Amino acid sequence: MNHLEKRLDRQRAYFDSGATRPLPRREAALRRLLQALEQSEGDLLAALERDLGKHPFEGYETEVGLVRQHLRYTLSHLRRWAGPKLAAVSPLHFPAGAFIRPEPRGLVLIIAPWNYPVQLCLIPLIDAIAAGNCAVLKPSEGAPATAQALCRLLRLALPEGWVSCIPGGVETTQALLAERFDYIFFTGGQRVGKIVMRAAAEHLTPVTLELGGKSPCIVAPSADIPLAARRILWGKLLNAGQTCVAPDYLLVHRSVKEALVAELRRQLALLCPDFAHNGDYPRLASARAFDRLAGLLIGRTPLVGGGVCREELKIEPTVVEAEPGDPLLREELFGPLLPLVTFDRLGDAIRLVRAGEKPLALYLFTRSAGTVRRVCEQLSFGGGCVNDTVVQMAGNALPFGGVGASGMGRYHGPHGFLAMSHQKPVVLRGSLDLPVRYPPYGEKLDLLKLLLR
Repeated sequence: MNHLEKRLDRQRAYFDSGATRPLPRREAALRRLLQALEQSEGDLLAALERDLGKHPFEGYETEVGLVRQHLRYTLSHLRRWAGPKLAAVSPLHFPAGAFIRPEPRGLVLIIAPWNYPVQLCLIPLIDAIAAGNCAVLKPSEGAPATAQALCRLLRLALPEGWVSCIPGGVETTQALLAERFDYIFFTGGQRVGKIVMRAAAEHLTPVTLELGGKSPCIVAPSADIPLAARRILWGKLLNAGQTCVAPDYLLVHRSVKEALVAELRRQLALLCPDFAHNGDYPRLASARAFDRLAGLLIGRTPLVGGGVCREELKIEPTVVEAEPGDPLLREELFGPLLPLVTFDRLGDAIRLVRAGEKPLALYLFTRSAGTVRRVCEQLSFGGGCVNDTVVQMAGNALPFGGVGASGMGRYHGPHGFLAMSHQKPVVLRGSLDLPVRYPPYGEKLDLLKLLLR
């Protein structure tokens, strides 16, 4: 038995001891995690700046602050989520009652990405603890300083039997996926998501897959153009566009195209001057990511932006014109590039979105209720916003997750608790017995139909 197997066996033994099940112990663990998060805030923000160039404001806004908010929300609602719920039973079983009792799944594996390494580690972990599970956290090697800070935070807050933080590279992830878990929560790209799902299938392990995809942003003729430009650009400035729900391409009605482009230029000058040396604007994850994105700009004339600085690993938020079939519209860009496609009728935009995989997010800028209704009825997407971008993922009461190729499963707030729990139904019968269900059946069919009506 190797070191990893021994470590996981210790965690399974810890879970089997029942230590994580009592509700007061879960609440106490979450309070310790909240206290450790507050004590480690400076450490985490510094690590995010070191790994990704995130300004402390953005690090708190999109990572530490969201985790803190989620922790407080979970603590205030956990007793209601965790209690048994009464359920109805068939009249055929009279007299009887039933309840549904949430129970923990067991040992949960959480594999987190590098782009939001605090939020996407700790929010699913909070859900796992709230539901009474033990967890193995695999932070990303793409944000090494943050991974070490997270491991220090968790050692401070919780016993290793309850939560184990295992940093490392691809080999570590492969070793973990070869083991049996009771649930796997993965955030990342579609290619690795398929690998995770195949590994989970070997043990029939259920999964949540939070993937990405091409998230469209539709700008209708009735849009408030200054507002649309500011909020679209903000969605691309966050983490330099390295966000799974960032607007990935623009579908703009021909009548407002020139006005939108002009306003995007103006907003870019206001929000991100001197992009290469702007401390508010994060850098790209690696030279490889920079070269891939910069290569996609070769031979194109930018409508907005277009600056590149390899020394700082920064590309200015850039809008370029594209046509259906353009390489920019085939794969998730995961960076500050924003191809723009012009449409003449809303139906054209809807057909273009339908031609691709179902997106993780969709954004629509319009002042027309009819346009909102038509887009929401005719397009399938994980979640989205009308007249804003990205903010749908910050709501504790809203489920977050993909559909189709953009993922499966939901989390955040009660939805995360449900994902990390098995909803166990139990029927309580009395001693009174209705003979209709027992043979001989004779002429009982009409009575059975009446009871089951």
